[in-house]
Amino acid sequence: MPLEPISPDDAVELYLEDKDNELAQASLYAHQSRLGHFIRWCENEEITNLNELTGRKLHRFRLWRREDGDLATASEKTQMDTLRVFIRRSASIDAVPQNLSEKVISPSLSEEENTRDVMVDPENAEEILGYLRKYEYASERHVVFRLIWRAGLRRGTIVALDLEGYYPDEQSIETVHRPESETPLKKKQRGERFLGLVDETCDVMDAWLVDRRPDQTDDYGREPLVTTTQGRAQPGTIQSYVYSVTRPCFWKRECPHDEEIQECEAASDRTKASQCPSSKSPHAVRRGAVTHWLSEDLPERFVSDRANMSPEILRAHYDRRSPRDRMEQRRGYLDNI
Repeated sequence: MPLEPISPDDAVELYLEDKDNELAQASLYAHQSRLGHFIRWCENEEITNLNELTGRKLHRFRLWRREDGDLATASEKTQMDTLRVFIRRSASIDAVPQNLSEKVISPSLSEEENTRDVMVDPENAEEILGYLRKYEYASERHVVFRLIWRAGLRRGTIVALDLEGYYPDEQSIETVHRPESETPLKKKQRGERFLGLVDETCDVMDAWLVDRRPDQTDDYGREPLVTTTQGRAQPGTIQSYVYSVTRPCFWKRECPHDEEIQECEAASDRTKASQCPSSKSPHAVRRGAVTHWLSEDLPERFVSDRANMSPEILRAHYDRRSPRDRMEQRRGYLDNI
């Protein structure tokens, strides 16, 4: 079939519209961001028609993107894997030659590069919770950190929680996928579930709702569980809460990087807390929680169900126990063999 001319911008727009029903909103934004770099490269190279792409030009993009973004191998792989999917979809609409996607080179990762070890240690998490319990009881940061550490919730799941989905008498919360009102879950309908909560978590939640929560509804008339004075807390807000409370200067009142706390921008400005080398993301807190549960001998099936992930993903990306730790945990079952 002859190729039909199309600009890079239009091709990316068609791709994102096609992907809208397949990907969670956060993943869709990630694809949009990665392909934005490809559009920028096309503009630099004066490529106005996707028909002009060749394997050699795609290789040049890879080298340009690696240098332009100072990308680590894992980041380069993510970039090129997304481009390959885009090129494959573009071939299906006669925008590029068939099989051009096979010429998109993506680096291979070692097992170590394919997993991430950044996480919050149990001791640090408990100290953070202790500090919040004493000085910021039932604050928005206390609620968010506790829901991630004790319930293993994703950032987007916390954003999606509503008042009507919290059941204090049953000590549980319900997560619901509502993409039509801008609160999708990462696993969509597979992310919908009920989660049990312990007494202390419910006490914190109850105090938040009675004394601290800004009385807000969102643009769809729903009452979010976690709010700000502007409405429903957004993913970036949740992220900033976690980065701010995981800085050692916040909960230990000391800096492991020999900075003067009063003069450090990451310490004095909560919005810049991510600049602290020791601050952690919500994902790192969640990974630490999952690893802690496994280290406490909770069954793998329980952990994967509570964290809403498959056992395979659990083992590959979240279980950070050392091989020796796993051996020692299995030792307790040797008498039954």
